[in-house]
Amino acid sequence: MHDRPRRSLRRPTGVPTPFRPALPVLPLPPVLLVLLVLLTGCAADAPGAPPTAPVSDPAPAPGDTAREELAALAAAARDRHLTARYTLSGTGGPTRDITVTSANDGSWRVDVPGGALGGTADIALAATPAGLFQCALPSAGRPDPATCARLGDRDDAVPRQLDPRVQHPFTDWLAVLTDRRTALSVSAATAPAGVPGRCYAVESTAASLTPPLDVGIYCFAPDGTLTFVRAALGTLTLAGPPGPAPDTVPLAGPVVAGEPLGQQAGAAPSPGTS
Repeated sequence: MHDRPRRSLRRPTGVPTPFRPALPVLPLPPVLLVLLVLLTGCAADAPGAPPTAPVSDPAPAPGDTAREELAALAAAARDRHLTARYTLSGTGGPTRDITVTSANDGSWRVDVPGGALGGTADIALAATPAGLFQCALPSAGRPDPATCARLGDRDDAVPRQLDPRVQHPFTDWLAVLTDRRTALSVSAATAPAGVPGRCYAVESTAASLTPPLDVGIYCFAPDGTLTFVRAALGTLTLAGPPGPAPDTVPLAGPVVAGEPLGQQAGAAPSPGTS
């Protein structure tokens, strides 16, 4: 049996290679193009920790909030100019009417019945551009005409032996409440019945023999009007709507040479004539 001749796979010489046209490159649809870009971006991002939210300041503690609120109200009180009447009680004697005047020029005056000579003499403390004064007012314990004695410069402190203390919540203690650096602990307090405004319990956190103010309860209206104080000096309560402020406070009498009235009965004579 004869073998069939094998067919050669080689193309015969001189026979041209048939032409095969290249397949056309079709453009990708827009949707597939967008998906391709998104997938490429995701692949380029290396896996890592999830993004963290921006860090915000911690919310203030309730005590800090009360401290800020009280400081803002005290700042408003320093800018408040008025004439107001307060009742003073809890001092071991009868209830007294305290008159507070804060003038438009920054001068102030506080009239204190029974503020000297063991409660038998009425006085007024006043700070004007000319200085700090104690004025002795006509009263049952001192029927003489009103006269004033100069205690020092306008921003000086009232000497301890002459200090009736009721002027502090309207004067220098406002600066203490405004200064957030002062070592105070402040918390919200319930307002006594009939007292408008917001109230705060204030305590000193500094170990000092002379705290910057009396610890106690302080209440302010939104406009900065002091409406209530309960502290070592007694209880001060706003007795009615405040009136308008004068341009400046007048002294109750002429300034004379002599000694001011002391707190204790018979502690000092009344000022003499100039």
